Amino acid sequence: MSVAPGGALRGTVRIPGDKSLSHRAVMLASLASGSSRITHFLPGEDCLGTIRCFRAMGVPIEGAGSEWIVHGQGLHGLKEPGEILDVGNSGTTVRLMLGLLAGIDGFATVTGDASIRKRPMGRIVAPLRQMGASIDGREDGTLAPLAVRGRKLSAIHYQSPVASAQIKSAVLLAGLRAEGTTSVTEPLLSRDHTELMLAAMGARIRRDGLTVSVEGGHELSPCDVEVPGDISSAAFWLVAASIAPGSDLLLENVGINPTRTGVLDVLERMGADITRLNAREIAGEQVADLRVRAAKLTGTSIQGEVIPRLVDEIPILALAAACATGTTLVRDAQELRVKESDRLSAIATELGKLGAKIQELPDGLIIEGGTRWHGERCESRGDHRIAMMLGLAALVTPQPVEIEGVRCTETSYPGFWETLTGLRA
Repeated sequence: MSVAPGGALRGTVRIPGDKSLSHRAVMLASLASGSSRITHFLPGEDCLGTIRCFRAMGVPIEGAGSEWIVHGQGLHGLKEPGEILDVGNSGTTVRLMLGLLAGIDGFATVTGDASIRKRPMGRIVAPLRQMGASIDGREDGTLAPLAVRGRKLSAIHYQSPVASAQIKSAVLLAGLRAEGTTSVTEPLLSRDHTELMLAAMGARIRRDGLTVSVEGGHELSPCDVEVPGDISSAAFWLVAASIAPGSDLLLENVGINPTRTGVLDVLERMGADITRLNAREIAGEQVADLRVRAAKLTGTSIQGEVIPRLVDEIPILALAAACATGTTLVRDAQELRVKESDRLSAIATELGKLGAKIQELPDGLIIEGGTRWHGERCESRGDHRIAMMLGLAALVTPQPVEIEGVRCTETSYPGFWETLTGLRA
């Protein structure tokens, strides 16, 4: 794809449904005793893959696009699938689903695309095995495909070595069917969507500082879920409007859960002109409209406790940093090495092709601002966030940016390229 250079962005964007919440809404509604309606669901490839997997486990799910009804089968209602569960490119689906499959009455095999088969699963498998799960696969169950034979599970108190919502959620979901109270303690607070949704569905769940616990054996109640807009998707427009002179965008219905708003904190620290409007709460999740206008940005430091709150936004923040005045330091972000691509390498290499001066560190980046941009041919590496980052880089290049492999944006943001075109009109 060739993305034309330059141009201000103006208009209103209805941000697509949050990917993390869309996955969780399907999973938890499937475990409830009764029917739940999900609106503003993200109809991207990852989330539709989650629907396919739960249908394969006997859950009736009807609907299309952004509206679905899930007829939950109860805490013990998932059936042994008659086919291999293929999660496609979704790390969230495979990792959270392992927590549910660990206690299923039967056997299941889970796999995904080439990217998923390279991504580490050992840190999910380890605590589940402590609970009594039988999980096997390549390299002692640390790589997919994974075979799971459901067993009776016991509660554990797990000290997670990293702040990871996927580890925490997998253990808590397994804990729903374990005997006793299961708890997870993290070194830093990760996103808490699973806990909030479980609480809304009547689970006996409690947070005490960095520890969250759930009492097993209690059925979930169905509830209707309105999924807020994904702040990870909104982040692309927050940066785009900030770096493209003359831009003025209104982003509607954006989830601003405090465990996800690191990108707002960092951009505001860099000097971005962002206003929160119409703040409200929907099903326990904080939501607002965001107005963003072009601004002069300055470099900053991104490390420590903020990383779990913005890890998915680092690619687009790197573009902001390359457009800023001064140097930006990113540390403690080694998690990006094992995403859909090695994102640290992809950021440094692909933005470097366009003129950015970025030094790659083992756990981060040093980004020199004031880039002298130019157009070039780049590669998305099959990673949706890298593809969108490169597309928006064209806003500041004097020549077009050619991007190989843009279909991957369907993973999280169907219609992204059409939205970009419309905002430039």
